[in-house]
Amino acid sequence: MTTPPAQSEKGGGASRLPLLAAGSGGLVASPPVPSPARRPREAMGLGVPWGGGGCLVRAAHTGLSWGITVGLFLYPTDLRRQEERGQLLQPLFFVSLVLCSVLLYFIVSLMDPGYVEHDAEEKEVVREEEKAMIPQQVPTAVRLRRCGYCMLKQPMRAKHCQACQHCVRRYDHHCPWIENCVGERNHPLFVIYLAVQLVVLLWALQVAWSGLNFELSWLWLQHTFLLLLSFLVIVIFTVVVSLLLVSHLYLVSCNTTTWEFMSRHRISYLKQCKEENPFDRGIFRNLWRFFCACRLVTWENLYFQGDGGTV
Repeated sequence: MTTPPAQSEKGGGASRLPLLAAGSGGLVASPPVPSPARRPREAMGLGVPWGGGGCLVRAAHTGLSWGITVGLFLYPTDLRRQEERGQLLQPLFFVSLVLCSVLLYFIVSLMDPGYVEHDAEEKEVVREEEKAMIPQQVPTAVRLRRCGYCMLKQPMRAKHCQACQHCVRRYDHHCPWIENCVGERNHPLFVIYLAVQLVVLLWALQVAWSGLNFELSWLWLQHTFLLLLSFLVIVIFTVVVSLLLVSHLYLVSCNTTTWEFMSRHRISYLKQCKEENPFDRGIFRNLWRFFCACRLVTWENLYFQGDGGTV
């Protein structure tokens, strides 16, 4: 996603916001432009609306998941044979795993990815003891920016998503399959969802293969067409989910995001930093912070704890 002129790292959005003036703490809008009215879904903490394209995508995901699951029980697969023999442990566990993956999908797609709702929110995130950890030169070295679209003060690593019409903390990417952004709040659950989904796909791949007794005849193709089609769909999704999971685990272990990895040359706090990745604190600490620190992080602190950079 290309950065719009209003969010340009160098220009500060002067082309769209001619009334911005530099203050002691950064950019100050004069007069301030009110942010867009919050929609009801945001008040409920939902990431995306139920209607429109989001509803269609979720319906397609749910229908595809349960359609393939039912198809695996209709054909003579391992699960079908175990069910006929009364061995229900594995079939029930497989259905439970599919249900878990679908529930995780809805949670990740509907939850707040880390929207920057208002400037007062940042005061709650940055506690007084955390402020003491930042070197004295930070307030003058960091040029705080206001988003050129919603006029909210952007914390470090945040980015405005034009699809969601919000600034998202620790923005990773906007995922069209979940019709939601992947940000600081839902990124850990997104990775867990990918892991569970991969387990389901690998198991479904083995089950579908067990029901394919290949015969070069038109009659065989007619009877097993849906199972063969399901097998091909499972193969495609297995490859895609595997690549996504591996790439996200790599980025998480480095404490970077997809946006930062792809657009480092356009991000000021990375482009002008002395270190290659100022947020990297080692694989284990990065993984612990990502999966176990159930709170928003003040990334300015982590940024200036290292060698720092000149911004």
